[in-house]
Amino acid sequence: MTVYKNLPNIITGLRILGTGCLLFTKPLSTWFYIVYALTGITDVLDGFIARKTGCTSELGARLDSIADILFYAVMLIRLFPIMWEILPLWIWIAVAVVLLIRLGAYLTAYIKYRRFASLHTYMNKLTGASIFVYPFVMLFPIAVPVAAVVCCIAGAASLEELLMHLCRAGYSTGAKTIFMMR
Repeated sequence: MTVYKNLPNIITGLRILGTGCLLFTKPLSTWFYIVYALTGITDVLDGFIARKTGCTSELGARLDSIADILFYAVMLIRLFPIMWEILPLWIWIAVAVVLLIRLGAYLTAYIKYRRFASLHTYMNKLTGASIFVYPFVMLFPIAVPVAAVVCCIAGAASLEELLMHLCRAGYSTGAKTIFMMR
């Protein structure tokens, strides 16, 4: 019974392990895409299984956020040199603005709630999905327009999270959108 209760966290751990493997895999190779896709599947599965089995927890939500941040950091290390070559400066400026807003949301949450807080909003999920898809299209002619769309989605998600932290009295992991705040 304990294994089932911990299954979502085990799956998140597998995502962290897969993310580590991506550090040593040639970017955009067949193995890279296989491991990359598996990490994406585990990202979807951990939360789905946790909700369906009633095993959601503060620890699980925190592990998921840590796994996401590690994944993005590894992708930045592995894909940044390729992306630097194909994306124009204005995209990088947009990315910097999005990151500043995101850091503002994290800082606001830390100051307000005295803890790291990253909300699992619908917009953040859409951001994660759009960022996840990007390596599959980054070598095609649509790379720049898709990057622009990803930046817009990420910017909206970051701004929403910042506003949610600013407008809420207390921290709640259940908030999915600014339009349904309690």
